Amino acid sequence: MSDEYLDRLVDDDALASYLDAELGPAETFEYERLGEGHSNETLAVTWGDRELVLRRPPAGETADTAHDVTREYQVMDAVQGTDVPVPTTVLSCDDRDVIGSEFYLMERARGDVPRDDEPERFGTPAHRRRLGEEVIDALAAIHEVDYEAAGLGEFGYPEGFTERQVQRWSEQYTWAFEVTSEDREVPEIYDLTGWLMEHVPDEHPHTLVHGDFKLDNLMFAPGTPPELTAVFDWELSTLGDPRTDLGLLALFWRDPGDPEPPTPELLQPFTEREGYPTREELFERYENRTGIAFEHRRFYQVLAAYKLGALGEMFYRRHLEGNAADPLYPKMEDGVPRLAEYALALAEGEIEL
Repeated sequence: MSDEYLDRLVDDDALASYLDAELGPAETFEYERLGEGHSNETLAVTWGDRELVLRRPPAGETADTAHDVTREYQVMDAVQGTDVPVPTTVLSCDDRDVIGSEFYLMERARGDVPRDDEPERFGTPAHRRRLGEEVIDALAAIHEVDYEAAGLGEFGYPEGFTERQVQRWSEQYTWAFEVTSEDREVPEIYDLTGWLMEHVPDEHPHTLVHGDFKLDNLMFAPGTPPELTAVFDWELSTLGDPRTDLGLLALFWRDPGDPEPPTPELLQPFTEREGYPTREELFERYENRTGIAFEHRRFYQVLAAYKLGALGEMFYRRHLEGNAADPLYPKMEDGVPRLAEYALALAEGEIEL
């Protein structure tokens, strides 16, 4: 990543002045960009003896409602002290004059985030099963939050949420296509949009939802057995339909014998290994804990692929505009069309998950 792009993310003097005022003076001030994640920017900040993480939107123009880090902070701050594992929040700043955008700070958590592979210490059937159980238990804990008691009663509008999800991600495609369609088209998206609107479930439960619940947004503490210690990346969280979280997890959680992933850059294959619970076992554990039946599974799996494609298309626009330093973004030139074809095959019953 170029120094020029890092300079667009942080104004050294302004941030130091802000931290001095809010957290007190410190002799040490250092920061570096953490490469993990592909949406909001994440920077490790050392302020005196405190190890912090700063989250802010990427540099440049963003789609409406995307990259809302102050909303991310709000929900993480609200679930402190519940059964939901999250890092400790520190402060939130909506003054764009400080670093050029809103941002927030949290305490830095330590552990492993399963991205391209499982942590080596979890490579036994027993530990793999426990990892899967920790994942589904954390998701259940999110959906069991009493959002009224947590002060999140106005955090979203759960009625009609699922239909609005289709509309929202359709709009994100439209935003991205303003630029990417000059490079190549993805016609399958229009067929998918129509299919999803036709198959939206009439009713759904109302809970807090994470919005991007998958393995590479989860951190496991050092040591064994696996202990899920932090859930990250809450920028898409709201009050809505918990089955949308299950659909996304199902897209990323692979069983032995599944078709080849259309975007191996985004879909980790290691849950196919011996010992990991199958998707069906995860769903059963979730249903037993929450009492929420995972109905209309095909719809939610197609919606998850559609949403992932929209994120990828927004990444590709940012790449074309020069507003990103992520090596994943240019891969979405071919990755999104492959994912769209996969989602359409799933919608039409040509692929079964």
